[in-house]
Amino acid sequence: MASPRPQHGRVFGIFVILLAALAVWTWFPGADHAPRLGLDLRGGTQVTLTPQAVTGTITDAQLQQAVDIIRQRVNGLGVAEAEVTTQGSGANSAIVVSVPGVSEQGIAEVLKQTAALDFRPVEKQDFSTSTAATAGATDQGWQQGDSADALAAAYAGIDCKQAKNIQGGFVADPTKWLVTCSRDGSAKYLLQPAFIEGTNVTNATAGIPQNGASWLVNLEFDSAGAKKLSDASTQLYVKPTPQNQFAIVLDGVVFSSPYFKEPILGGTAQIEGNFSQKTATDLANVLKYGALPVTLNIAEVTSLSPTLGTDQLNAGLLAGLIGLLLVVMYLFLYYRGLGVVAILSLLMAAAAVYMSFVVLGRQIGFTLTLAGVTGAIVSIGITADSFIVYFERIRDEIREGKSLRAAVDLGWVRARRTILAADFVTALAAAVLYFLSVGGVRGFAFTLGLTTVIDIAVAFMFTRPVVGFMSRTAWFQSGAKLTGVNPQSLGVPRLTEEKGA
Repeated sequence: MASPRPQHGRVFGIFVILLAALAVWTWFPGADHAPRLGLDLRGGTQVTLTPQAVTGTITDAQLQQAVDIIRQRVNGLGVAEAEVTTQGSGANSAIVVSVPGVSEQGIAEVLKQTAALDFRPVEKQDFSTSTAATAGATDQGWQQGDSADALAAAYAGIDCKQAKNIQGGFVADPTKWLVTCSRDGSAKYLLQPAFIEGTNVTNATAGIPQNGASWLVNLEFDSAGAKKLSDASTQLYVKPTPQNQFAIVLDGVVFSSPYFKEPILGGTAQIEGNFSQKTATDLANVLKYGALPVTLNIAEVTSLSPTLGTDQLNAGLLAGLIGLLLVVMYLFLYYRGLGVVAILSLLMAAAAVYMSFVVLGRQIGFTLTLAGVTGAIVSIGITADSFIVYFERIRDEIREGKSLRAAVDLGWVRARRTILAADFVTALAAAVLYFLSVGGVRGFAFTLGLTTVIDIAVAFMFTRPVVGFMSRTAWFQSGAKLTGVNPQSLGVPRLTEEKGA
């Protein structure tokens, strides 16, 4: 038997190492070894908050901003499946927050905190937020102190990929230095004490400049804020990046970090960037209503039972299992030996998906709901389709007179374009759903996108190498009926022999 091509062994070895590393991460001692379940599967805690205006009356815009802040606190990247809704309007309004898990310690106290907004000079900024060497160095995440030196270790160790470090919910002392993360977890910051607080902002609007360029945000400050802005911008605009930037900190995390191009002397300013109408409006709302003149009082805290009964959940899982078994039977009966490879690939994909659910639940707060389970079930068909495309390409090459080894190699070259194109369309649809939706739909989209990426990895790093190994065995080259490439079933007299074999 000829030895397989070296690249097959390397790629397969990398896949095994990655899967083993994921398994170690999943079953690390002392950590949870099961996916986090959502409200519909596990139940949770429901907190009802009643907003109260410090002065004047509560506007719908202020109420919506409060909802956005609370949603960020409890939902992180949007996959924790917490629900935030409003009831009524104005003085008779209430905010209802439902969080998965019935043992959420201190959740009510976190939710009722009033957000604070301030502007801080940037001392350091780092977009490389991976902290593998110092993971766990700062369990608290954000920290504040009296100097940059006092926060050096905190800045080095903060992990902005952890959901707890980008959810906010704390009010930092404006007179202290601060280590924190950007709202999307893409950067970490060491920030100086604030030079302007949110109460100094009198108005903020989104608009388009007269030259018709991209959207921008117009800012207006009171007299005290105008003086502070003038002093800060005069000092900062001449400094190198990132010291010429200032961070807009809302609810303890950085919402934006523009830079000064010149001193701002008139009490009005513009923030320019690659804004769309939505992103410009969102930032304007943050600046206008970030320091909310609203206090949130806890009206009621109750425990929620799962919204789905055990029978419904079991029925859904049974339907998924039946679908998987039917796919397995079809693959084995139609593709025989190749079908066994497909079944093994499905098992590898299932293991990777399960372990990813566990790890992501631990790292970013991903919570599995029935919508997420649906996304995983849908992915079974997507994954099986990748195998079918490859196997049919192999058969087509054999029908055209190619040898088995050549058919396996050429079939992959042609099949991988189709596989990537199909998975790209699925991933694009998942991305659109994720960014344009909330709640269960977002969880479905996240799961669908995750399983699509895993499908590509399994197809390229497991299925392809294993078929390459099999094509070089004497049994597979014999074209026996159980191989899946039997010449009679393919309508050819015999398999073409490999030249030089």
